[in-house]
Amino acid sequence: MLLSFDSVYYEPQALEYPLGQFLQKKYSRLPWKKIENHNNIPQLRSCSNRDFIRLKRHLVIGIRKTHRYTENHKVSDFLVPYTSSGCSAMCLYCYLVCNYNKCSYLRVFVNRGEMMEKMIKTANASPGAHTFEIGSNSDLILENTVTNNLPWTIEEFAERADGRLTFPTKFHMVEPLLGLNHQRKTIFRMSVNPQKIIRTVEIGTSCLTDRIKAVNSMCEAGYPVGLLIAPVILVPDWKILYEELLSTLKNSLSSAVKESGFLEIIFMTYSFVQNAINSEAFPNAVQLFSSNQMTGRGRGKYRYREELLTQAKEFLQETIPKYLPKMEIRYFS
Repeated sequence: MLLSFDSVYYEPQALEYPLGQFLQKKYSRLPWKKIENHNNIPQLRSCSNRDFIRLKRHLVIGIRKTHRYTENHKVSDFLVPYTSSGCSAMCLYCYLVCNYNKCSYLRVFVNRGEMMEKMIKTANASPGAHTFEIGSNSDLILENTVTNNLPWTIEEFAERADGRLTFPTKFHMVEPLLGLNHQRKTIFRMSVNPQKIIRTVEIGTSCLTDRIKAVNSMCEAGYPVGLLIAPVILVPDWKILYEELLSTLKNSLSSAVKESGFLEIIFMTYSFVQNAINSEAFPNAVQLFSSNQMTGRGRGKYRYREELLTQAKEFLQETIPKYLPKMEIRYFS
């Protein structure tokens, strides 16, 4: 899956870094437009919601200036700002839209060495082996098709740090990672959903079949692996769809994944911002907001009502062991 951009917006200082120079050569045929700050590009911020799809075709290159870690107590210990934010895919529920609004296009940061040094220093100074989530702001498998950052990241951390990295993905392009000396210090997590939801809601991502092949390959290559059934979306036929998904996973996952992998279950949250963009950019798309199903959760945000969440959680707790009895459910969220 090759990304096709129509223009590059860049901070001039980014071209002083090796990665910036690499990207300048790689995308030399595209128009390059200077910007002062990757966080504030006036000509893009002023676009309307209906321009959302067009905005996703821009690549933004800059220097990450914020390196603050956030504690996390799920699969990782820290959420780490890393080499990209935003994404070129267009999942209708994307939480990045809440943070970046319509400007959730892919931004690549060239100062990866600074970010890696802080992570290694933090890891080696920490008691115990901490896990660092490096993919909470973007999809690093997708980003890797642009930057080739992941092989360097995985091997550099494996060689120099005590601890682990982890990242989730909705993409299948894992071939560059299979032969690396990862020392089992990178936990690979694949997000899955029923194919009907992938096709209609997770626009621009890999199909379910390819995602399953990718997680099988990563497990065979020695990586610890997990699956995120995420986000669970309570469409009218959700019970049928998610049981079909579990049946597909049972029949298509390798024995190694089913015996050693783990599960995370995350229910969809939604927001006024997402709904406004989707209404204008995707007027014929699936309607994810339901006033009957959802209730407010903070300013402008919505979550399924507690009785629906309880019902769905009980259904999945009862159904998952029938198909994937050895896969531990780490958490529901």
